[in-house]
Amino acid sequence: MKSIIVGTAGHIDHGKTALVRALTGIDADRLQEEKRRGITIDLGFAHMDLPGSNGETLRLGFVDVPGHERFVRNMLAGVGGIDLVLLVIAADESIKPQTREHFDILQLLGVKRGITVLTKSDAVDSETLEVVRLEVEEFLRGTFLEVPKAPIVAVSSLTSAGLEDLKEALVAAAAEIEPRDSQALARLPIDRVFTMKGFGTVVTGTLISGTMRKDEELEIFPTGRRVRVRGVQVHGNTSDDAIAGQRTALNLTGASTEDLSRGMTLAPPATFMATRRVDVELRILPSASRALKTRTRVHFHSNTMETVAELRLHGQTQVAPGESVFARVVLPETTLLLPGDRFIIRQFSPVVTIGGGIVLDASPTKRAAGLAEFLNLLVTGQLEQILEARIARRGASGLEMKTLVAETGFSSGTIHNSLAKMVQEGNIVRIAETFVQSGSLEALKLALFQ
Repeated sequence: MKSIIVGTAGHIDHGKTALVRALTGIDADRLQEEKRRGITIDLGFAHMDLPGSNGETLRLGFVDVPGHERFVRNMLAGVGGIDLVLLVIAADESIKPQTREHFDILQLLGVKRGITVLTKSDAVDSETLEVVRLEVEEFLRGTFLEVPKAPIVAVSSLTSAGLEDLKEALVAAAAEIEPRDSQALARLPIDRVFTMKGFGTVVTGTLISGTMRKDEELEIFPTGRRVRVRGVQVHGNTSDDAIAGQRTALNLTGASTEDLSRGMTLAPPATFMATRRVDVELRILPSASRALKTRTRVHFHSNTMETVAELRLHGQTQVAPGESVFARVVLPETTLLLPGDRFIIRQFSPVVTIGGGIVLDASPTKRAAGLAEFLNLLVTGQLEQILEARIARRGASGLEMKTLVAETGFSSGTIHNSLAKMVQEGNIVRIAETFVQSGSLEALKLALFQ
């Protein structure tokens, strides 16, 4: 069974929650205040199964996000783990401010697959619907949702018109998505924490990598507390394990709801290291109102966490709208971030999305010499080159296998296989569990015997 996480995005009152309910039969608005006010405030979840293109069952987990500008922070906590997006645009209103901001966020997060859904098609005549379709096509030109690469499907959640077409588009798009790596080291960013009568503490999230099993011990990042998995549910069904790409609920022992919160991460114990500093590649949106200066404070979002951070640009004092730069993000408290994690930054005040990017190094050193070259290699290099560069920057001290795992997020098996040829050829020397670049050893020998 293939599991895909589908996120919604779009302006308030454009019918995201109604669309999810029409597809799945599940009302993703779970809060009484949401039902009373008639708007989505926090993340909502639903699921459904469809017959896949190759005959296997396709399990779709939906993350429904709020569309109001006041709740973009909640939207950001939900879209970090999605595989596919439904960009929802109401046919009677067309493109609105949060359509644009949500779409900017999706592009900054590197989402590659999606479907544009024109909702409320029953509220307009055919000519208006066609005009809106043309406006949307122009808006999406040159992006990952460009037509015909990604379809535009008109639906009505009220009459069910177009829903079968949308299901067919979902199956087709899901077929192009590579499954997440269930053999990788596991990480579950937490998006909900609650107590369930008769069970105790429960957390939920999208398992972004690896596998988590019943009775397994896990570590809470950044606090370091150890917990045990008492039970596992996947899309509401009890299971012995959860694999990457699934909406997951874990019943935990060893921690109360006071010990856990949205933004924390569950991972294998004694595997990763929480950090307060990360080096990143940062891109500023062309729509940003002004240049971003070094040491600016911003709202920083990654996976389900958010905090206020300071940006220190590398090699320049400011970066203009539309430009990219290497930077160091300084966080007020430790958190678990790994190379490859995507992030969004929002202006401190007024709070609007101004950029985002990708984490390159979550274990930066104090040395400034060669930093730009090292970060460039992290962007463009192959895994073998990246591992060699990480080992080389530690000089004659080298790097232990466990530290390489913690720095990169790759398993020891993946690292061992990647380094095997360099060890065989003598470019890297392995001393017990430590790897040292041969050039660093030769330099140390020369220094000792001069």
